[in-house]
Amino acid sequence: MEFLAEGGCLCGSIRYAVKSEPEFIINCACSFCQRFTGGHYLVETLFPLDDLTVLSGTPKTYDHKSEGSGKIIHIHFCEDCGTKLFMTFERYDDIYGVSTGTFDNPNWFPRHRDTTKYFYISQMPDGVVLPAGYDVFYGHGLKLDGTHNTPQRFDSPTEVTPALRKAALEFARKNEEI
Repeated sequence: MEFLAEGGCLCGSIRYAVKSEPEFIINCACSFCQRFTGGHYLVETLFPLDDLTVLSGTPKTYDHKSEGSGKIIHIHFCEDCGTKLFMTFERYDDIYGVSTGTFDNPNWFPRHRDTTKYFYISQMPDGVVLPAGYDVFYGHGLKLDGTHNTPQRFDSPTEVTPALRKAALEFARKNEEI
């Protein structure tokens, strides 16, 4: 089997590989993803379930109930060093969400405006800069029923501020996101 990229945990106990480019790149700033990473947001690359192979080691799994959907998120991590490698989802049972920073080369795939999204501007910390021309959502990109929310796009790089979050809330209300 030919793989496009490999990755693994900090201590090297667990190695994985993928055989396709990611379908989407999600930059999510919900409170779960902030705690998951310890940073402003999670950069998560989404792959079909059959496209990821664990090459060595056995990830441990922690099941977390999503505050948003009420569904279980399965967090797969190395029990030796604690690296959170990827997630699988009760809500989306056909994808892996790989923690992009765990790839040996996190720049191996292209990032395009049509495949890269920014979720949860409502919870993004002040000072995060959103790039021009990318889809940005007040909350999640999908409603609980699976329909798409309407994205915002900014014409120039835009800093997250309380005023921007307020304007994004109004946009979300107008477009029935919330």
